[in-house]
Amino acid sequence: MSTQTVEQAMLALGENARRAAREMMRATGAAKARALTAMAEAIAENRDTLKAANEQDLEAARANGLSPALLDRLTLSERTLTLMAEGLRQVAALPDPVGSIGPTTVRPNGMRVAQMRVPLGVIGIIYESRPNVTIDAAALCLKSGNAAILRGGSEALRSNLALARIVRQGLETAGLPEHAVQVVDTADRAAVGKLITMTEYIDVIVPRGGKSLIQRMSAEARVPLIKHLDGNCHVYIDADADPEKAHAIAFNAKTYRYGVCGSMETMLVHEGIANAVLPRLAEALIAHGVELRGCPRTQALVPAARPATDADWAEEYLGPILAVRIVDTLDDAIAHIARWGSGHTDAIVTENLGAAQRFQREVDSSSVYVNLPTVFADGYEYGLGSEIGISTNRLHARGPVGLEGLTTYKWVLTGEGQLRG
Repeated sequence: MSTQTVEQAMLALGENARRAAREMMRATGAAKARALTAMAEAIAENRDTLKAANEQDLEAARANGLSPALLDRLTLSERTLTLMAEGLRQVAALPDPVGSIGPTTVRPNGMRVAQMRVPLGVIGIIYESRPNVTIDAAALCLKSGNAAILRGGSEALRSNLALARIVRQGLETAGLPEHAVQVVDTADRAAVGKLITMTEYIDVIVPRGGKSLIQRMSAEARVPLIKHLDGNCHVYIDADADPEKAHAIAFNAKTYRYGVCGSMETMLVHEGIANAVLPRLAEALIAHGVELRGCPRTQALVPAARPATDADWAEEYLGPILAVRIVDTLDDAIAHIARWGSGHTDAIVTENLGAAQRFQREVDSSSVYVNLPTVFADGYEYGLGSEIGISTNRLHARGPVGLEGLTTYKWVLTGEGQLRG
């Protein structure tokens, strides 16, 4: 396909999406829920077809040397398909945010002033490897009254097109516009270049992928972005942590799944508890196949640890590697996260309420946990049904972006004929 043909195809997608967005503004909550429920049922009915398309993608990805972490993200397992269907049903059951009215202020002249939740409009979503994003994005954009243009990675093209048929089936069942969700059917990079500059049709771009994708978006996009960079997540084991709880939380934070953006990449351990916690925890991690890279004090307790460099403190490994540092104080842990963290998700393990409160107040990340592993960084776990992504932006949304993050507001004023004098 020539660049000119790609640009023409993208413009057609944009025009269709803008028309669909106007129709979606009047879609009822019942119709949107019906579409999502139909999609969930279609996933269950078409499991074999979806898995066959996904296996073709996996075969090609293995032949191209895709990393284990990306292969894991690419795989549509039985569990993944089940969770996708459950996520659709959960989003269907959530309150419809569109048209909801916030608190009303009555002005001295009797005029009533409030804010109404409205869709963002047309959302372009660019993502790599994870075909489940096709369903998550479709569900959230649809429920929040938006139109969406989805551009997945080339490695998942067959899976995404199979899922696109599921989405179209749900839209048709509910009588919603067929172009409310469109999947770009080409792997040509020119499609991305055009999508992120179509300001007349696209209201916001949500990139989900590696650092190189986000950097490209930041450099080239003319459409506003809701984005996150890397997920360099920390677990800090405080002096007042329960050793058994700390062991379980840290082990789960690293080994639950290496390829998720909430996986722990650096573990910070207070020097007052390091002797009691670190050797046994390190032994368990190493036995699980995790390579440790530590500061000199860590190496003294864990001789198998390789020396850590500044690059290790900054790295999102997305694999079986963990950086470990022993710190003297809570202040040192907070300072380390401020210096090296990516503002994604960070956790403290402690039985000290004061330390927990300070950590949650002073660590400036989009999600901050007490006595939980960082792998809970997921919209489904937050009760959002699913997420469009995890934003480390300060504006317009932060953390897992669910329905409310895909809406904005307009001011609505109501009177009885008051005039401004």
